[in-house]
Amino acid sequence: MSEPLIIIDSSRIREGKFEDLLEAMNRLEAFVEANEPRMITYRVYLDPGNTTVTVLQIHPDTASAENHMQVAATAFSGFGDLIWMSRIDVYGEASPSLLARLRAKASMLGGGSMMVHHLHMGFHRFR
Repeated sequence: MSEPLIIIDSSRIREGKFEDLLEAMNRLEAFVEANEPRMITYRVYLDPGNTTVTVLQIHPDTASAENHMQVAATAFSGFGDLIWMSRIDVYGEASPSLLARLRAKASMLGGGSMMVHHLHMGFHRFR
């Protein structure tokens, strides 16, 4: 049985781009929901000052995350004028090709760092 994969990315919102970012995120969320049925969770969080956006993805496996990076890739470049990516955190076992795509995304959106966290212990109840 494959393990779920969690990806969390955080970005600073560029000055004066908050409303544009909201519109772009709404379009992306609708696209992901309509075109990526295997993704378990896709959530967008804002800090109280609306200066940072954090995106949470939960996938059933690395193949689902790879699919997301392929299907939604064309949308990512449109975010370059809206955010500076600070960090991507990956929780679970990701394929080398997925990690390469995530690094490229981080580089394109501001050069944020990436950290991979490997499972030590625990359980999940996704069904």
